[in-house]
Amino acid sequence: MIVCSCNVLSDGQVRACLQPGPGCPRTPAQVYGCLGCSPKCGRCARTIRSILRKAMDEAAPAHACSSACEASCSLGSFQTTREPEGVAA
Repeated sequence: MIVCSCNVLSDGQVRACLQPGPGCPRTPAQVYGCLGCSPKCGRCARTIRSILRKAMDEAAPAHACSSACEASCSLGSFQTTREPEGVAA
C-alpha cells in the first residue's frame, strides 16, 4: 500500500529500511532519509510512525541488548521515547 503519495513510498519500502541496531531509523524524517527523499506535505508522517512502532514492537521480544550495546541501540532508544497516545504528530 502507498503510504506517501508525494514520494510514492509503500509500506513495504518503509519496513525494508528498518534493521535492528544503531543505524535503524526511529522517526519519519530518518525513514525519508533512508529512502533517499524528504517530506513534502507531511500527511504520511503519522502512518510512517505507526509502521515504525509496529515493527519495533514486533522486533523487541527477539532483540535483547547487552549492556555494551544498550546505549547506542535504536530499539532501546525507541522504546523509551514513545509519545503518549493522542498526541499529534
